[in-house]
Amino acid sequence: MDISHRKVNKRIQFKDAQGNPLANKEIAVKQTNHQFLFGCGGFDFLPYVTKGNEAYKEITESWLEIFNYATLPFYWGRYEPTEGNPNQDDLMKTARYLQDKGVKVKGHPLCWHTVCADWLMKYDNATIMQKQLERIDREVTNFKGVIDMWDVINEVVIMPIFDKYDNAVTRLCKEKGRVRLIKEVFDRAYANNPNATLLLNDFNTSTNYEILIDGCLNAGVPITAIGIQSHQHQGYWGKEKVEKVLARFDHFGLPIHFTENTLISGDIMPAYIEDLNDWQVDEWPSTPEGEERQAREIEEMYRLLFANPMVQAITTWDYKDGAWLKAPSGFLRLDNSRKPAYHMLKKLVKEEWWTNTTVVTDAQGYAQVEAFKGDYCLSSADLAANVSLTDNDQVEVQLK
Repeated sequence: MDISHRKVNKRIQFKDAQGNPLANKEIAVKQTNHQFLFGCGGFDFLPYVTKGNEAYKEITESWLEIFNYATLPFYWGRYEPTEGNPNQDDLMKTARYLQDKGVKVKGHPLCWHTVCADWLMKYDNATIMQKQLERIDREVTNFKGVIDMWDVINEVVIMPIFDKYDNAVTRLCKEKGRVRLIKEVFDRAYANNPNATLLLNDFNTSTNYEILIDGCLNAGVPITAIGIQSHQHQGYWGKEKVEKVLARFDHFGLPIHFTENTLISGDIMPAYIEDLNDWQVDEWPSTPEGEERQAREIEEMYRLLFANPMVQAITTWDYKDGAWLKAPSGFLRLDNSRKPAYHMLKKLVKEEWWTNTTVVTDAQGYAQVEAFKGDYCLSSADLAANVSLTDNDQVEVQLK
């Protein structure tokens, strides 16, 4: 598979602190971060960062060995269980911690009919909408500069027909319709942070989602990335379906984020289960055979997605087994030991798709640098510079 679009091939002139060309010098080219977003749910950082829970220390340290992109939970019903008392401090502290580690952070989600705030139900629809928009104002403004990426609204294809329980957001969607509600919440998020990455996110990968996106773009909704959930508790999609889904959505010309990816290392959930949340088990063990299968399937899917130029991010939803539905869905087992999928992905991200090399300059200080797009430390002897290599324009780098 061609992944040349993930690399730069740059002619760089290296100079010293006085601006003199570094002629005939060996330059170390060491990558420090990817431009591509290799993500995972970052929920485990909350108890470690905010409570100092040492049980999570090993988990978070191994997480940081692979990933550069984290999703943090902003489910309204849990984030603000009583009106006027949001859990902002804990989320801010955790987001800043991750940011300091070089991790990009996304908030998930600003609007969703599930895990919605129950206290909204005492209000009429106009007031609910006002409070929804005020919630967007608060989060997007307060976290600006720390979180500049949001799942603005989640699972809208099913939203107006969701009937498991009454909730405030489904009421709004029934009244306004999908596109109008999406436009109002996106416009508000954009007004608060025009430079943010704003995602529409859904598990529905059918033409229904494609049609919804088309309607939103025609209505001027400022979507900056398409979010695709890929929970595969009922079996791996396979190469054919992955490519079919990509073809369905990459024609919009928008970046694609695989926002919630799950592949399990145990028995497959039966196909007759329509809502994954309906699957209730006392335990769901990982097996040696399942772990080898999980590693193979994750590798194939990551390679397919990495080869598609429109894909900018992949987020594995569960880092550790048992996080959701008790599924063996993580890179770590319940005892925190690392599964084959962990070692496989680390090898891809930090070895095969990672640049750590040297080049030698010519008499004018020039050298050709081919490297995966990302952040680098370029050094020679006691001189160094930290730079981002993200395009193929000729550049000059001054080492100090």
